[in-house]
Amino acid sequence: MAYEALAAAYDRLTNDIPYEQVLDFYRSILLARGLCPATAVDLACGTGSMALLLAREGLSVLGVDQSEEMLTRAADKAAGMENPPYFIRQRMERLRLPNPVDLVVCCLDGINYVTDPAALRECFARVRQALRPGGLFIFDINSEAKLRGLDGQIFLDEDDEVFCLWRAAFDPQSRICSYGMDVFQRQGRLWSRDREEHFEYAYRVQELRQWLEEAGFVHISVYGDRRLEPPAPEEARIFFAVQRDGEDD
Repeated sequence: MAYEALAAAYDRLTNDIPYEQVLDFYRSILLARGLCPATAVDLACGTGSMALLLAREGLSVLGVDQSEEMLTRAADKAAGMENPPYFIRQRMERLRLPNPVDLVVCCLDGINYVTDPAALRECFARVRQALRPGGLFIFDINSEAKLRGLDGQIFLDEDDEVFCLWRAAFDPQSRICSYGMDVFQRQGRLWSRDREEHFEYAYRVQELRQWLEEAGFVHISVYGDRRLEPPAPEEARIFFAVQRDGEDD
C-alpha cells in the first residue's frame, strides 16, 4: 500500500509544501462565502500537517486516512496539543462520521489517488452526507496537463537520513499516472531499501463538476492554484470549492 515505507520520511521529504499558504487560501474562500466553521474533516490527512493547522485555528478537527503508518505519524505530531485533532482510519469512498461537520478539506491531490471514477463518485456522496446543510468542501487535484507532463520524468528527493528516487509514467488510455518510488533510509551505519507504487487518475474539470452536482453540491467554484480566479489552460493544480445543498436528509 502507498505510504507504508514513505510515512517515516514523508515530512522530511515534503518540507517545502506551503501548508500555511494553502490554509490562507481556505480562509479566503471561507471569507468570500461568509462562512465560519467550527468543525472540520481533513480527508486523506496523511501525517496530519493540515489537520494540526486547522486545530490551531480553534476548530474541532477529525483527520481521516487509509494509511495506518501515516496516521501514526499524525498522532505523534498532535501529542501534547491543547486542541489535538482526532484521527481515524477510513477510505475516502467509505467515509462515515458520527456527526456532520461544517467543513471538509482534501489537500495535496488526495482526490487523484482515488483511481476508480465510480469510487470517487461514492466519495463525493459520502462527503455530502458528512457535511451539515450549507457546509463547504474544498479539494485540489493534479491536473491532467500536469500528470501527462510527468511521463518519463525522474525525480530525486534527499536529506541526510533519507534518499528517494521516483520515476513517473502516464498511460493516456487509462489516464493513470504511476510513480515507482525507491526509498532508502539510514539505519545507523546501514541503509534500508523499500519500494512503493503510487497511482493517480487524471480527472477533468467538467466530469468532476458533473459528479459534484449529481452528489447534491451547489455553488461550485473552480480556481487556479491558491488564487480566486479560474484556472489557466495548463494549470498544474486546480482547486474546487463546493457547498452541500441546504436540505436535510
